[in-house]
Amino acid sequence: MGWHGGGVAEELDVDQVEQLRAAMEARDGSALLAAAGDLHYADLAHLYENLDEEERDFFLKTIGPELATDVIGELPWTLIEEALEHFKPAQLRIILGNLSDDDRVDIFQIVSPANQRRFFSLLGPHDEQLTRNLLKYEEDSAGGRMTTSIGRITADMTVKQAITVLRRDQESAETLSRIFVVDEQGRLVGKVRLRDLAFHPWATLIFDIMEDADERVLATLDQEAAARMLAKYDLIVLPVVDEFDHLLGVITYDDAMEILQEESTEDIEKLAAIGGEQSELSYLNTSVQSHFRRRVIWLVVLAFVSIFSGYVMFRFSEVLNQAFVLSLFLPMVVAAGGNSGGQAATMVIRAMSLGEVSTGMAMRIAWKEMQTGLLLGATLGVAMGAFIYFLLPMLQAQTDVTYARLALAVSASLLIQVFSSTLLGALLPIGARSIRLDPAVVSSPSLASTVDVTGMLIYFSAAKFILSL
Repeated sequence: MGWHGGGVAEELDVDQVEQLRAAMEARDGSALLAAAGDLHYADLAHLYENLDEEERDFFLKTIGPELATDVIGELPWTLIEEALEHFKPAQLRIILGNLSDDDRVDIFQIVSPANQRRFFSLLGPHDEQLTRNLLKYEEDSAGGRMTTSIGRITADMTVKQAITVLRRDQESAETLSRIFVVDEQGRLVGKVRLRDLAFHPWATLIFDIMEDADERVLATLDQEAAARMLAKYDLIVLPVVDEFDHLLGVITYDDAMEILQEESTEDIEKLAAIGGEQSELSYLNTSVQSHFRRRVIWLVVLAFVSIFSGYVMFRFSEVLNQAFVLSLFLPMVVAAGGNSGGQAATMVIRAMSLGEVSTGMAMRIAWKEMQTGLLLGATLGVAMGAFIYFLLPMLQAQTDVTYARLALAVSASLLIQVFSSTLLGALLPIGARSIRLDPAVVSSPSLASTVDVTGMLIYFSAAKFILSL
């Protein structure tokens, strides 16, 4: 039994990793604790992924429930339930009680119903009620990602009273960089900074120094929209309210970074036609079966769709027989459409994800991409036409048609293919969003297959007409 770490170990201090390896192999609990104390709990979580079952049991039982609380909060969700099974009820009570409310809710959302009931029985009354309340919100909503551990004061307090309240809550509060002001009913009315309290006389009323809290989101809002808002307005924390403006909690900047990373990963995978739920495990720790399941469906579907490309070539085989030199430029024309369409789709999907464009702007987007596609197609067409007319004769390529007409056929095909593919690439994400489909899922696989078929149709049709075949 040995240490299975790979890429993660290379990012950490070599001496610390060696100490951990030696402690694990020797089953030396004291040495393991000493080595673990020198590492951040996020690094320990990454290292935990690479242990086998027996090593994980020794590791968790050695570091104890206090340090394990921080480590478990950083583990991929697929490993959390298994990690909690290593602890006795008394230790679980400590871990669940020490977790921040948002991390605790995340765990309750992923464990089995049986374990969820068991974990509820280990919580204190306050934590149990808070957890049940937060579980009412969807996992991917602002309410599902918020923390309720915040600095909260009222407008009628003095600075001294506010500091007394915050001193009492300093250990449990997620952050005190922004302190929110509520009225008697708990509705959000303003915010203050900790330094505002530090530099004003104790008798100053909070009402006199608080600022408006204009930026806020409903708990039902999608988490990605909330994270984008936090980044757009350069906020440290973003208040989350209900429909009556009661302050429920906040989304912190680190939550937003995690959300955007998850969403970016999801979009990248979908653009690559990888389906299923994304794994939080590292690439090497994700099983071959999981990789296979997420990739195979789209590959099979696209393979059958690609048959249409072969069918088009089959139908135009007579054109190829009469001017076989056309086969030299067919891959280039098809690829140009895929490349230009992919660029347009990527630009539009990015703009949609940042909230820069919406489905109501379809005509403006189409007009912009039509102009761009026309310029790109004309540029490619002129460049390739010049190559065929001036340089192809030097290569002594055999052809039954004149180089001038061949150049015209290829140039026209490129212009039409790039123009249409660019327009299609821009409109596919908009169309997908309008019918409530994920633009990333629809655009990439659909676009790649579509432009292959249309590219061949355009190329052979233009060649047949211009070359009189």
